[in-house]
Amino acid sequence: MLYPRIIPCLLVHKKGLVKTTKFKDPKYVGDPINAVKIFNEKEVDELIVLDIDASREGREPDYKMIENLAIECRMPLCYGGGIKTVEQAQKIFNLGVEKIALSSAAVENPLIIKQLSEQVGNQSVVVVLDIKRKLFGGKYELFLQNGTKSTGLDPIAFAQKVQSLGAGEIVVNSIDYDGVMKGYDMDFISSIRDAVNIPLTVMGGAGTLDDIGNVIKQHGIIGVAAGSLFVFKGKFRAVLINYPTTREKSELLKTFFLINK
Repeated sequence: MLYPRIIPCLLVHKKGLVKTTKFKDPKYVGDPINAVKIFNEKEVDELIVLDIDASREGREPDYKMIENLAIECRMPLCYGGGIKTVEQAQKIFNLGVEKIALSSAAVENPLIIKQLSEQVGNQSVVVVLDIKRKLFGGKYELFLQNGTKSTGLDPIAFAQKVQSLGAGEIVVNSIDYDGVMKGYDMDFISSIRDAVNIPLTVMGGAGTLDDIGNVIKQHGIIGVAAGSLFVFKGKFRAVLINYPTTREKSELLKTFFLINK
């Protein structure tokens, strides 16, 4: 049986680990390798690492950094940032990464999704949707390059498109909720969950473990990712890498197990 996953998401900026608020004002919170070592000890379900500079700067992925992360990482690792070609993606897989995440490339060259899924299997191909609600009309829009480039695309329709092309997973990242720590965008999660049937991971907004529990309670088998919650502690947002204990995680998943007994 598949289970819900609780996933830390690490953002890399200028080779350091940072956390943003609404995709702005990156705050340095430490070294990515040290964070991976701590998450190893805490036995996390999976880890997402996103290089937020690569695509915006138009450069290739930092293969040496990825190799160092993959060597250290003892849990499934998903990497995204700067991937534009099948050859780049294959090079990253060869370094020991289990999943690659596409964002700009999925919009600019959607066929890369089909090519990769046929070559490595769709379970390893993830598409990240950075979404933001429009000021007027309340509709959502898909953005690229750290929320700086509008696409004019409807994220729900685009999610259905990437599913048809062979994407094995969709990650939804809410720009409006990023770093705010007041809960997830439950309305949009419900909308996209009804629109696609491939694995879905959501992030943006987690402030407490209850926020994660609420998503799992409502949607069952889903990936629930967080950044600020797992790198900050307390109302003063002191930097402290953390993750639910075995007991806390059992409590979060209790409703899921009761429903699926």
